[in-house]
Amino acid sequence: MTHTGTTRTHKTPRLPYTETPLPGLDPRWSTTVEVASNAACEPVRGQIRTWHVLDNWEVLEAEGKQPVGTVLAVHGNPTWSYLWRNVIAAATEAEQPWRVVAVDQLDMGFSERTGLNRGYDDRIQDLSDLTAAMGLDDEHVVTLAHDWGGLISMGWAELHPGAHVGTIMTNTAIHHDPASGPIPAPLRLALAPAVHGILTSRTNAFLDVSIGLVESGLDPAVKVAFKAPYETAERRQAIENFVADIPAFEGHPSNPRYERTAAWVATSSVPALFLWGTKDPVFKEQYLLDLIRRMPQATVHRYEGAKHLLPQDRAIEEPIMRWLTETFAQGSTHRQDHQAARPTSGSHAAFVPFHSGLTERAAQQAHAWEVATADMGPATNDREPAVKKRLAWTELENRVNAVASGLLGIGVRPGDRINLMVPPGTDLTTLIYACFRIGAVIVVADTGLGAKGLSRALKGAAPKWLIGVPQALVAAKSLGWPGTRISATAMDPLRAKALGVAHTVPQLEKSGPIPFPELDPDADAAVLFTSGSTGPAKGVVYTQRQMAAMRDAVAAVCDLRPGTGLVAAFAPFALLAPAMGASSVTPDMDVTKPRTLTARALADAAGAIEATSVFASPAAIVNVLATQDELSEHQREALSKVRLMLSAGAPLPPPLLEDLQELLPNASLHTPYGMTECLPLTDVDLPTIREAAVDAQPAGGSARRGADDGSARVEGAGGGVCVGTPVPGATIKIRVLDKDGEPTGDLVDTPGVLGEIVAQAPHMKDRYDRLWVTENESTRIPGWHSTSDVGHFDAKGRLWVEGRLSHVLHTANGVVAPVAAEHAAANVPGVGRTAIVGVGRKGAQVPVAVCETEPASKTVGPARPALAARVRDAVAAATGLDVAAVLVVKAHPTDVRHNSKIDRTLLAEWAQNALGGGKIKNP
Repeated sequence: MTHTGTTRTHKTPRLPYTETPLPGLDPRWSTTVEVASNAACEPVRGQIRTWHVLDNWEVLEAEGKQPVGTVLAVHGNPTWSYLWRNVIAAATEAEQPWRVVAVDQLDMGFSERTGLNRGYDDRIQDLSDLTAAMGLDDEHVVTLAHDWGGLISMGWAELHPGAHVGTIMTNTAIHHDPASGPIPAPLRLALAPAVHGILTSRTNAFLDVSIGLVESGLDPAVKVAFKAPYETAERRQAIENFVADIPAFEGHPSNPRYERTAAWVATSSVPALFLWGTKDPVFKEQYLLDLIRRMPQATVHRYEGAKHLLPQDRAIEEPIMRWLTETFAQGSTHRQDHQAARPTSGSHAAFVPFHSGLTERAAQQAHAWEVATADMGPATNDREPAVKKRLAWTELENRVNAVASGLLGIGVRPGDRINLMVPPGTDLTTLIYACFRIGAVIVVADTGLGAKGLSRALKGAAPKWLIGVPQALVAAKSLGWPGTRISATAMDPLRAKALGVAHTVPQLEKSGPIPFPELDPDADAAVLFTSGSTGPAKGVVYTQRQMAAMRDAVAAVCDLRPGTGLVAAFAPFALLAPAMGASSVTPDMDVTKPRTLTARALADAAGAIEATSVFASPAAIVNVLATQDELSEHQREALSKVRLMLSAGAPLPPPLLEDLQELLPNASLHTPYGMTECLPLTDVDLPTIREAAVDAQPAGGSARRGADDGSARVEGAGGGVCVGTPVPGATIKIRVLDKDGEPTGDLVDTPGVLGEIVAQAPHMKDRYDRLWVTENESTRIPGWHSTSDVGHFDAKGRLWVEGRLSHVLHTANGVVAPVAAEHAAANVPGVGRTAIVGVGRKGAQVPVAVCETEPASKTVGPARPALAARVRDAVAAATGLDVAAVLVVKAHPTDVRHNSKIDRTLLAEWAQNALGGGKIKNP
């Protein structure tokens, strides 16, 4: 790369106009450039204007580094090039460095105050004049922009197709669709004639608000640095002019060029990266979605909770440098490497569409009128199960085809995302299979996430359509959920208009048949959301091929095939059974609250379809056992016909499994292990769990057992929850933890070695949805999914799960997983579920036991001395761990999906506060 052009530069030991300290800015980057201006606003064409830029070229040159290319960084209003200081530093220090030219637009930052009102056209010309003067038009340039810098940089890119090779944008807007409503309220206020000048130039109001849009607030010194170029009203005049140049109405002078640029962006095919703060009150997610529609090739990461000033809110320099390296300096991207390393058995097998089992079963005359799915009413002790509605296979097939045709008729196309806000049952089953049949992408999120969690999830997934029951449509209206609204039920015109409903499912069912499109096996099929137990719920994308592989994996583990029946007390499994030609029913319960499942409801559901299999979460099973005395004789008979019982989502204590075996005497009890990203991964039955418990016993007189000291009868047995061996097609390894508890070691299956559990399988997720950084982290070993769970193998090849990576304790004696100690504490009489959390700084944490009691404690805080002593003794005997304190709570905070996964991160913070003398209240 050469630094050419007719430019005169002056190095400044400190920046012009200010004595203000500028944390993080290397003065060697600061350069002024004199440029002949050709902007139309100039009274004299060719007027020399002085620009201030931050440019690391001379630093790279002095260090003998050859940059891969040039990043042209363009700030918005009212920031300046200081916004990009962390990116410049990272680009300079990178193994494959980049030159970064971060500009201060004229009248902004420390560039010249021209006194002219520069419009959008002028600013595009300004940037073009600068890049010509600096010789950048002959370079390979990636634009990096924020706020209105996005629109200006795209205007420049349109004029420089030979130089522009890539686009990076954060929280900006390329186009505002008037049909979506007015521009954001903060901009409308800033444009109001009565306050426009007061807010933008005569006071610091607009400046202060803008640089304050950071989730945790700016460091005071950094805030002062951002304000340094704008100390007087005169120096803030361009802030006022910039706001006034927002093309907020059709006749605005900048509107023609603005529309032209927006249209051009949709033709750009260069690689793109969009990084977005989801809590921006100005550049909301509607603008990100508009960008994605215009540049579908873009890589996207949404930062939950981050606000407008994203480069200050998150360390975006790291993903920017990774993307630049992958895209321009390597032969392949990380995703390409990952896809190439995935298991290939599924892709070589003939693709059988997910829904094929339904069609095949309906076509069999001998079975066409058998029950496919049913809706249950409140359970009673009556002789017959309380069935509200049944659909036979042929009825379900016909209804699916009718709804699929109706969806095509109203404009749904393959790849369109459809949010299904319908409770499990015949209606949801119909809608799911109608979507699969036409290649639409189902979006499924638990209502148990709550209004806030659901809104976050759905706005992130951005479905084009929303099908919901009336309650969901009311929520969609009030919370602004995206998607053209379709009512799952008939609705009178007045109510439909009030809720913004465009169609109803009963109307769709009346449509004539329309030929269905051919399915692309590698197209998206579903976005399924995680439970949110470890942070904001993440959208997990599956393709048609991967959904088919999941169907086959679940069929093998659950023994589901034509002629069998599944009671799905865990909502995600309700969608799978018809794909295997198996009947399905969801019991009468609130699926968002597993503990609402009663024994009667379970038995009635089993009787309704003569179920052979049941799937329920641990929390649901606890309540089933607690209510089993209410069962009638015929309900017990229905449960006696169940051959397979499965539970997953959290550990189920062996004593509870033994109680469950008595209730389901003819069932094989299984507790498979998996997650939304890959379900199932392993399987284990009760006899194996019993065997593993024996194998974990001391081999010869030792008081301790398990993987910790190698004293178990079978090497590696114990020290966690035995989840069995991998299911067919799945491969599991352990990535060894280093002394800091980080998974950096080799992939092994050596007995007793603690590490992160990593897995691969044909039914593994395709990716996280619009979470590129998270996806890269989860697939840091190409071809594998890093689960963030920790565990180990034993000598019989069984996997033992020991907790979450984030829950590992970092003690002075090394890294300790919590589960073995938790089990030991929970076995103490009077103690219920227990979480072992680390309190103190990393590397010197001490273990603290946080226990539920039986019966439940009426107070929270330190346990009674006698109980605390018993817990300490039990944990020490089982694991050698010295528990520093024992606390009791009324009830543990748990996830919404399973009501079983304890929020140990929250408990650790609570314990730290409780032991530090803070006010003790229930976590």
